[in-house]
Amino acid sequence: MKKLLNSFKEVLVSILPMTVLIMIISGIWAPFTSEMLVSFIGGAIMMMIGMALFLFGADISMMEVGERVGSFLVSRRSLKILIAAGFFVGMFVTIAEPDVQVLAGQVAAVSDGTINRTMLIAVVGVGVGIFLVIALLRFVFQIKLYHILIVGYIAVFALSFFTNPEMAPVAFDSGGVTTGPITVPFILSLGSGITSGVRTSREGTDSFGMVALSSLGPVLAVMILGVIFR
Repeated sequence: MKKLLNSFKEVLVSILPMTVLIMIISGIWAPFTSEMLVSFIGGAIMMMIGMALFLFGADISMMEVGERVGSFLVSRRSLKILIAAGFFVGMFVTIAEPDVQVLAGQVAAVSDGTINRTMLIAVVGVGVGIFLVIALLRFVFQIKLYHILIVGYIAVFALSFFTNPEMAPVAFDSGGVTTGPITVPFILSLGSGITSGVRTSREGTDSFGMVALSSLGPVLAVMILGVIFR
């Protein structure tokens, strides 16, 4: 019950100021009709309740499951299992991410179907899956985070010269939407579970950086897609 109340407090602090600000701005420059005002307030209340319940569910399920999965992968002592599990977990968690679905739908609508919705979601999922594997292998082989990030972003900027100009903004947005409410908690808890089983000099902080690497994957993947379909 305490966790649920904390979720409601977090959501209230996040959404209430934004709701009030929008009402003030709209009242000054674009006044609501009474019907629109009721719809807006009702929608804001439902969004607060929905997000609070979602965060509560993520806290009591996804975080714990992710940590247990990470601990299990380390206990198996198998690089093949680690790679396969990391790839499929990253891909399917990303496909389930609401922000990814929204972006893919908007891109498909704006491009009049030129950029296929399903294909974009699949490419983003594969990108996250590959780079989640790289993030997991970083723990095993003790690779510095900045080494991977430098190489990755050099590749991104190199590909930006060859990719379809219309795909470059979509690629960077794809990296942003993968840092949503489903992907981030699961990836962080997965990293926490793995680092707890891998002895490192910085066990408390080594799980950080996984989200940065995972969000780099879809940028590169969509860039490559733009090069192929240029």
